[in-house]
Amino acid sequence: MTTTTAQPAASLAAALEHAERLLEVDPVMAAEQARAILEVVPRHADTTRVLAAAQRLSGDAEGGLATVAPLAMALPNLPLAQLELALCLERLGRTAEAARAFDRVSALEPRLSEAWRGLSESLELLGDRQGAERALARQLRASTRDPLLVEAATALAEDRLGEAERLLRDRLKADAGDVAAIRMLAETGARLGRYADAEALLTRCMELAPNFAAARHNLATMLYRQNKNLEALAQIEQLVAKDARHPGYANLYAAILARLGEYDRAIAVYGQVLADYPNQPKGWMSYGHALKTVGRQADSVAAYRKALDLAPTLGEVWWSLANLKTVRFTPEDLAAMSQALEAEGLSEDDRLHLHYALGKAQEDAQDWDASFQHYAAGAAIRREQLDYDADENTADTVRTKAVFSPAFIAARGGQGCAAPDPIFVVGLPRSGSTLVEQILASHSLVEGTMELPDLIVMARRLGGKTAKRAESTYPESLAELSPEDLRALGEEFLERTRIQRKTDKPFFIDKMPNNFAHTGLIHLILPNAKIIDARRHPLGCCFSGFKQHFARGQAFSYDLTDIGRYYADYVDLMAHFDAVLPGRVHRVIYERMIADPEAEIRALLDHCGLPFEEACLSPHENDRAVRTASSEQVRRPIFKDAVEHWQKFESHLGPLKQALGPVLTAYPDAPVI
Repeated sequence: MTTTTAQPAASLAAALEHAERLLEVDPVMAAEQARAILEVVPRHADTTRVLAAAQRLSGDAEGGLATVAPLAMALPNLPLAQLELALCLERLGRTAEAARAFDRVSALEPRLSEAWRGLSESLELLGDRQGAERALARQLRASTRDPLLVEAATALAEDRLGEAERLLRDRLKADAGDVAAIRMLAETGARLGRYADAEALLTRCMELAPNFAAARHNLATMLYRQNKNLEALAQIEQLVAKDARHPGYANLYAAILARLGEYDRAIAVYGQVLADYPNQPKGWMSYGHALKTVGRQADSVAAYRKALDLAPTLGEVWWSLANLKTVRFTPEDLAAMSQALEAEGLSEDDRLHLHYALGKAQEDAQDWDASFQHYAAGAAIRREQLDYDADENTADTVRTKAVFSPAFIAARGGQGCAAPDPIFVVGLPRSGSTLVEQILASHSLVEGTMELPDLIVMARRLGGKTAKRAESTYPESLAELSPEDLRALGEEFLERTRIQRKTDKPFFIDKMPNNFAHTGLIHLILPNAKIIDARRHPLGCCFSGFKQHFARGQAFSYDLTDIGRYYADYVDLMAHFDAVLPGRVHRVIYERMIADPEAEIRALLDHCGLPFEEACLSPHENDRAVRTASSEQVRRPIFKDAVEHWQKFESHLGPLKQALGPVLTAYPDAPVI
């Protein structure tokens, strides 16, 4: 009797094991095998789970969910059934439900690394970056049985980064090829902001284990964070080729394409991933950004509104709507933002973005005092998050002036790369630089690109600070460069930016405003490039910058005193280059451009060696992609509305006026020292 009972049990186990093996290689056959077992043994729990997995893996996630949901409800403490439920929800794009399901699984069985993986990726899609990082650390811990790596992963999960780093380095001294330890050490480095170190470790990981998809995804992310976009694209394309529907891969792929100016491709990728995974608010937000860039404002607003339907307290989306500059909030919007500010557990990032959005709403309502209070509250939160030092910026200005003496410049005359292709539009953000760019990009010989990070990356490599308060040898290090070095640097800049040039036009624009600090470097490596300094009244420019939350950089702009001092340093540095390189920089005064566009545009084109073209008088008719905060404003005819708008807030601008000092009264000229 015992033998007779054991034989069917053994047969069932063998059949189930066979179905499990088929899951990865032939899920359709696995489903057939599972159904055959269930005909003999109805409602068998493990077989039901395998059938659901087979349905999911063969593209029928709805069927998989219908199969596993009753099982998961009947057996709430069965980890693998709950995991399959989470995986089906994840595949269907029901991200919030999937996150809750993965969280239940990880509580039931903390050793299931797939549950932590799913929780990490779901939280990332939902915009919970910190929660995603914690879950990733737990995944790393669950994916190993090695006691030392478990200890290191525990330290990482508990944010004891120094201890995690020490343990992992000890492990790699003993076994330099341990790819799990290498990836974990890279994650530690990334948490510490050491992206270059993380990149090097992950590159080594790929050499040792080319099929380690999680590490390749990490590598693509590290490259993207360092603006190594072509390299990042090469990595993410390998992952997308194997799993085009993976939302994490697709979102990073779209972001890289947008960074490279491939907006139509980026929009297509976002559209597909959101069709598959519609419940990710930050995905809709990124989609809205891309649509805004190409001028599809109505579609952009709809995408932002969809994000808010999913996450009403997501402050960055409210700010994105405000940042279009053309959207007027309704009373219902104001009530929703005010309610969101009171939400329990609201993050500081959401809070500051809501304050900026409410500042814009109150400004549109002409309640200037309430508007300023919101702008100031948002700026104060952001300023606390940054480690900006105004004294350090002033010291850097002094050092740059000392290096670029007339003798230093004369000794290097005729060196560098002779190509005349780039036109650099520099200055401060919110100075009218996007208008200047749009005017130039309306010329038949000039291509507009975007704010390119390449020159700043190159300067940092030449000896600039890689970390706060680290020693800097730039710009003094420029004295050590040979004529061949300078030419090579100019050629490198042209090569690095080639990916951004989509036409065969002979000239292109780099509109990174902060490049004014590298005017001397531009002159040395690209002596025939044009430099345009876009300048606006200091109170108008600085206050406009103060009430703008920038996606990245511009750390000086979140305090009125900081931004006033920064503007004064900028004027001082550009006055120095006017003296040592007379005529090298052409200055466009915003108020003059608004008052007499044709005269100023003719002078601008003349400086660039370009013949006058009527199209430059109507830059708003240019439908090119525009990425900056002025993207919607430059799609309208040149207007005077903003010239003196700062006067509405003048009673609040005392600290700014004091910081500007003589620069304010001397404008549009530099003060005489």
